[in-house]
Amino acid sequence: MTSETSSAEQQPDHYDTFADAYARANDNGLFNRWYARPAVLELLGDVAGRRILDAGCGSGPLLADLEELGASVTGFDASPAMIRLARTRLGDEADLQVADLTQPLPYEDEAFDDALAVLVLHYLEDWSRPLAELRRVLKPGGRLVVVVNHPVIPPVMYPEVDYFATVPHEEEYDFDGVSATLTIWYRSLSAMSESFTAAGLRILAISEPPVSPDTPPELLPSSTSDPTRFLGFIFFVLEAIS
Repeated sequence: MTSETSSAEQQPDHYDTFADAYARANDNGLFNRWYARPAVLELLGDVAGRRILDAGCGSGPLLADLEELGASVTGFDASPAMIRLARTRLGDEADLQVADLTQPLPYEDEAFDDALAVLVLHYLEDWSRPLAELRRVLKPGGRLVVVVNHPVIPPVMYPEVDYFATVPHEEEYDFDGVSATLTIWYRSLSAMSESFTAAGLRILAISEPPVSPDTPPELLPSSTSDPTRFLGFIFFVLEAIS
């Protein structure tokens, strides 16, 4: 990872250039397959019969998990390549489309019981419209699960980044042998909380979960006393206030 910063946000179709490699890496990698996905499913609990929107669904692994658990699923992503991969995974009849979370969403008011924004909001400088749109499409009392890079990362890994500022940080990643640069917008925990409140969302839970107990041991980090717990992402369960 680099410490360079950039003032420009990524283009919505940025993932098109490495979509296949990203999907392969996440289908079996530690951070998505064994950490984020099982934690989100645990936070959601019983989803049978619930209509769930996945905002920034990527190639659709969470949608496939939720569908298998009995949910009615809908997903969108700004990357056409990702949506093509999701259709391959979920079938041509799946409710998927290309859409941009920074723009008005193509769904009716109060259309969903739950929504997910998993590892997507931290690519955006301004959360106001995305959160307002996700709140709009949720039923009153509906839940939004948000997962973003943990705000403690800058003080620990990038001390030159001001924790209390909302700032971009360019980071280099390797996805199944393909290099990609992602711009992460870091912000403080209090800034996140204020954004949720402004959008009409109430925090029900904040989670810093361990990895799945089924995680292959060879994938776990060896630099900590407990390799099943580390500060990678922070998980929020939010409620749409009526």
